[in-house]
Amino acid sequence: MTAPGWQAGAGLERLGYELNELLAVADAELESRYPGPAGGRQPVHTAYIPAHRFDAASVASWGTDALAALAGHAPDPPGLALATGLDVAVAEQVRPLVLAKLAAEPIEDLRIDFEDGYGSRGDETEDAHARAAARALAETLRGETAPPFCGLRCKSLERPVRRRALRTLDVFLATLLDEGRRPLPPGFVITLPKVTSPDQVAAMALVCARLEAAHGLIYPRGLFFEIQVETPQLVLGADGAATVARCVHAAAGRLVGLHFGTYDYTAALGISAGGQSLDHPAADYAKSVMQAAAAGTPVHLSDGSTGILPAGTHDEIVAAWQTHARLVRRSLDRGFYQGWDLHPAHLVTRYAATYAFYREQLPAVTTRLTNHAARSATGQEEPATIKALSAFALRALTCGATTETELTAMTGLTQAQLSRATRTGRLPPLPNS
Repeated sequence: MTAPGWQAGAGLERLGYELNELLAVADAELESRYPGPAGGRQPVHTAYIPAHRFDAASVASWGTDALAALAGHAPDPPGLALATGLDVAVAEQVRPLVLAKLAAEPIEDLRIDFEDGYGSRGDETEDAHARAAARALAETLRGETAPPFCGLRCKSLERPVRRRALRTLDVFLATLLDEGRRPLPPGFVITLPKVTSPDQVAAMALVCARLEAAHGLIYPRGLFFEIQVETPQLVLGADGAATVARCVHAAAGRLVGLHFGTYDYTAALGISAGGQSLDHPAADYAKSVMQAAAAGTPVHLSDGSTGILPAGTHDEIVAAWQTHARLVRRSLDRGFYQGWDLHPAHLVTRYAATYAFYREQLPAVTTRLTNHAARSATGQEEPATIKALSAFALRALTCGATTETELTAMTGLTQAQLSRATRTGRLPPLPNS
C-alpha cells in the first residue's frame, strides 16, 4: 500500500533532492580527495646518489658500470636467466631491451641525497655541495642520457635539522635556476624523509609555496614533493589511526608519492639487522597501509631498497642479482611499480625483472582487451577490470617493455585509447567485435 501523499514520480524526485542536499558535503569530499590515479608515466625506480659523490658524469657512469656488469656476469640470455631466475626464452626477449635502456636512459628517476647517504657535514660544506650538485644536475639534464625525473632528498623537518633542510633546498634551487633550469624540469621532486605527522606534510607544502614565491616559480609548474614512510608513527598513530592516510590529504595538492623506507622502518620496530628486508611481514603491513591510503588518489607508491649490493666476486654479484630480481618481481606483483636502487649494477636486474613482468603477461592482457566487447556483454569484464588491463598495458609501454606499434598490433588500440580506458573503464568498439 502506497504511503499517504506519496506519488511515484514526485515523491522520488523530492527524495532525490533531499539526498543531494544531505550528501553534498560527502560528495564534494569524495571528488576532491579521491580524484583517481595520476596520468602519465611513473618511473620504475629511483636511484639515490649521495650529494658529495654526485657530478655531471654520474648518470652516464651508472649506465656504463651497469653495462659492464651485464657483459661480465650475464653475457648472454642463459647467463641473464641464471642471474635473475627468468626463463631463458623470456631472458632472450628482455636482454636486448635492457642493453638499449642502459645505453640510452640508465636512470629514470635521479635523487641527489643530502640525508642518510650524505650525513652531517657543517653548513659551509653542505652549502658548497648543494651548489655543486645543482650545477651538475643542470649539466646532466643537457646530456643525452638525462633522466626524465630528478630531484633531491633534503634532511627532515625534525627540529634538530629543520633549518638545514630549508637552507639546502634554498641554495640548491637558487643555483639550479641560475644555471638556466627555469622552469624547473617537469619531473622535479623533493623527497622529505622521516615524516611522523600530517603537520609536517602541511609544513612542507608551506615550504614549497614560500620557496616558489622567493624564486619566482609559478604553481602548478613549481614544487612538488614525496614523503618517505619510514617511521612507525606514520603508519599507526597514537590515536590508532593510519597517519599516512591523513598525510595524503594534507599537502594542498603537492604530494606526488609515498616511498617506503625499508631499513629505518624495520629498525624502528626493533627488527634485527639480519631480518631487515623488503619482504619482512612488518614491511608488508606498512606497505599495505600505504597502498590503501593512496588508493583513488594521484599519489604514486614506491617500494624501498635492498642493502644487498651486487659487488664482489662473480658468485656474489649473481647471488645479489637473484635476490634483487626476486624482490623487484615481488613488489610488482603486489602493485608497487617503483623501487629504490643504490648501486649501478642494480639497474640490470631492475630492468630485466620489470620487462619480464610485463612481457610475460602481455599476451593474456591484450587478448582480454581485444575480446572486451563480447566478455562485457556476458558480465565477465567490469569497468574496473578494463581500467586495470588498460593501466597494465600503458605501464608496459611507458617503461619500455613494449612499443606502441607492438601494443597496437596486439590490441588494435592506440595509446590514447588505452589512456582514456584507464579513466573511464570503457574501450571503443574494435573491428570484428
